[in-house]
Amino acid sequence: MENSILGIPTLPAFFSIFLLVYLFAYFVVFRNWGPKHRPEASSCLISLAHGPTAAIMSIYSVLHSHKAPTFASPNDTFQNTILEFSIAYFFLDLLHYLLFFPSDVLFILHHLATLYVFTTCRFVVHHGAYAILVLLFLAEITSGCQNVWTLASYRRADSPAAAKLYDFLSPRFYVFYSVFRGFLGPLFMFKLGLFYASGAADSKIPRWAWVSWMVVILIAIGLSILWVLNLWIHWYRNKVQKKER
Repeated sequence: MENSILGIPTLPAFFSIFLLVYLFAYFVVFRNWGPKHRPEASSCLISLAHGPTAAIMSIYSVLHSHKAPTFASPNDTFQNTILEFSIAYFFLDLLHYLLFFPSDVLFILHHLATLYVFTTCRFVVHHGAYAILVLLFLAEITSGCQNVWTLASYRRADSPAAAKLYDFLSPRFYVFYSVFRGFLGPLFMFKLGLFYASGAADSKIPRWAWVSWMVVILIAIGLSILWVLNLWIHWYRNKVQKKER
């Protein structure tokens, strides 16, 4: 049975909220933007609505668990609510990519894989949300900065203020992202992998579930590291070129 807010199932409620935010962004906030960046900016706005909120809820849940949790503990009601909040966002953003950018296979696969982990944890396994929410926090804590940086990148060719903001944020965002996605994420995954491999979760989380979760998350972390590494290389080359002029 789904969680509910005032008697309303949370998953449809969260999806409706994200849809309203997306439509408001597309038809009001970014109505004067070009056909390429208008949907992309709208996606950024729902990501801003999701990311910082999910990070705050996740760390609150992790730090305020009433019982001493393990990585295989049963999901509690609040953890399930956070999972449904994120499922609603990723499902809507997946529809966005399928509609506007169907050739962006990497992002589509990323969203499908993320939805797989969240939905199986929430609706099939009913255990393991504690670990998933730690990873959600590590992923989404960078979301606010990333989306502002992305929006600035869309406008930097037309707006000196956006270009200045983009240049200011770039190295700071790269450091922030590198720490959480490139260092803390892999460190936590190593700890989680040792726990699963020890067999401590086998009585509560089926092996097919935790193995598939580990594969999906490790691939996501690897791609994140490659992405930020490419950004660092591009940033460094630009700095060198500016000095040579």
